[in-house]
Amino acid sequence: MSENTEVKQVDSAKAKADAKKAAAEAGRAKAKKAKEESAMGVKIAGPGETKVAPGYTPRLQAHYNEHVVPALMKQFGFKSKMQVPRIDKIVINCAVKDAVANPKVLDSAVDELLAITGQKPVLTRAKKAIAAFKVREGNAVGVMVTLRRARMYEFLDRFMNISLPRVRDFKGVSAKSFDGRGNYSVGIREQIIFPEINYDKVDQVRGMTITIATTAKNNEEARAALAEMGMPFRK
Repeated sequence: MSENTEVKQVDSAKAKADAKKAAAEAGRAKAKKAKEESAMGVKIAGPGETKVAPGYTPRLQAHYNEHVVPALMKQFGFKSKMQVPRIDKIVINCAVKDAVANPKVLDSAVDELLAITGQKPVLTRAKKAIAAFKVREGNAVGVMVTLRRARMYEFLDRFMNISLPRVRDFKGVSAKSFDGRGNYSVGIREQIIFPEINYDKVDQVRGMTITIATTAKNNEEARAALAEMGMPFRK
């Protein structure tokens, strides 16, 4: 065996040993961090969750449990709390038409939606080609994020009580934008209504669609649930 071959084998064995050592150290560091967080009473966040203490409940979720559930049980004659409509998820979709010609504009849309929701959005892509709009199948045409659990309640609380009142000449949201299956959608023309957005850094005003998916069986139950939670429906 030549000297060069022996040197290569030694280097390869050393590289594998170093990689194994680094992986072990990373595992120990991760376990140590998890142990410290557990000792401090911090819950490790799962998909769609915010990192919160075990005893913390979002304000809107507490309001739902303490006030909305009893009110809806009385209004609709529900015999069990499980029959009361609840929010399942919130989907925020932002279409960026300029992304067809300049994909880099998606970066700012992603950053803005990340700041608004606290969760990294995903790119939405065209399912089929449309020659009239110069769109090819698979082109990124927007961004979307789906919120659940604690992060969902925190966003909805800020949206109803802080962001919507900042809309110019705001008179309430439409009470007719239900799809018949308990889902409610509201369109926002300007992302600058959210206080998380720095107006000086906005390169373009964009709108978005916010869809609140509930477990309600019909529009009446969904409307009542959202109204009790504080959605400012137009009179």
